[in-house]
Parts: sequence; structure tokens; C-alpha cells
Amino acid sequence: QVQLVESGGGLVQAGGSLRLSCAASGSIFSINTMGWYRQAPGKQRELVAAITSGGSTNYADSVKGRFTVSRDNAKNTVYLQMNSLKPEDTAVYYCMSDLSRTFFSRSTVYWGQGTQVTVSS
Repeated sequence: QVQLVESGGGLVQAGGSLRLSCAASGSIFSINTMGWYRQAPGKQRELVAAITSGGSTNYADSVKGRFTVSRDNAKNTVYLQMNSLKPEDTAVYYCMSDLSRTFFSRSTVYWGQGTQVTVSS
């Protein structure tokens, strides 16, 4: 079994900051990409930011310069530091992890349960 447990969501005023964390646990051999997606009401889930095991990052244009993704490989944990938050950042944020459970198995994407981020104007 693999679990991704998220924390750090909540309510914040526009211009404020939040930090999301997501820890992967269970039977894990290696983790490739970790990252964050979000889904606002009535919209499709979209990539926010991702980071490879080597530290390469990718961001949605809408969050560049405001959000920072990082990871602690020893803890199998990915973080999302969100600064200068805007009301349009309001969404459920989902952690994802592309990982292999054994040396021989293909990688599979796992998802967290989601954490609500609400930015008030």
C-alpha cells in the first residue's frame, strides 16, 4: 500500500501565504516526479508545479514567481510554498507522486486526498 498524506491547506486573505506538504509512505522503491495539481469548482484539474528526483521543476504560468515547489527525498515529501496568493488560486490542491513499488515494477501515479485552499479578497 502507498499513501500520500497532505497538510497545510486553509483560508487566507489575498496577498498571504500558505505552505502545503505531502508525505508519501508505504511500500516504495523509488519516486520519480512529485508535484501538485489543483481543481477549482467547475474546472478541470490542472498542473500547478512538479519536481523531478533530480530537482528539475515545472510551473504553471499562472503561479510562476509566486509558488515554489521543493522536495525532501529522504522523507519522500514534497512541499508547495505559495506566496502572494490570489482569489483565483482558490481550489482543492492534490499531491501526486510517480513512483515504483519494487525494482521490477513500472512507475504508477498516486494521488493524495486533496486539501482545500481558499483565498479571500
